[in-house]
Order: sequence, then C-alpha cells, then structure tokens
Amino acid sequence: MISIIKTNNPVTLSFAQAVLKDSDIACFVADTHASILDGSIGAIPRRLMVIADDEDAARKALVVAGLEDELFQA
Repeated sequence: MISIIKTNNPVTLSFAQAVLKDSDIACFVADTHASILDGSIGAIPRRLMVIADDEDAARKALVVAGLEDELFQA
C-alpha cells in the first residue's frame, strides 16, 4: 500500500476518496482512530492509501481534480 495524501483535513480526504471511487481506484484512510485520539492538536495526520499498482492512476486522477498540492511525495 502507498500513502498518497497525508492530512488532517476531513474535507480533503472525503473529496479525494470520491475522486478515486469515480475512477474505480480502491482506497482507504489509515490512522483515523489514532488521529481522533490525539484530540484537536493534529499530531497524527490521516493517510489516504492505494494499492501500489494503482499509484500512478490515482495521482493523475487527483491532479486532474485539483488536489496536486495535497499529494504526498515519499
């Protein structure tokens, strides 16, 4: 699995998930529970994960959707 977005912004995550779903790319959000446990300090960002084989297609879909500034570069 590859992390393509790391953020504490739930709107960004929701939009990115919708974009990937529309592109038939499976994804899930990791660290949701850990992020909630840290309260509102934002110490643990949530990660949007995709299968490694889908990484290029996912990045392209997110760039087209205007989320290029949110993409995580490992």
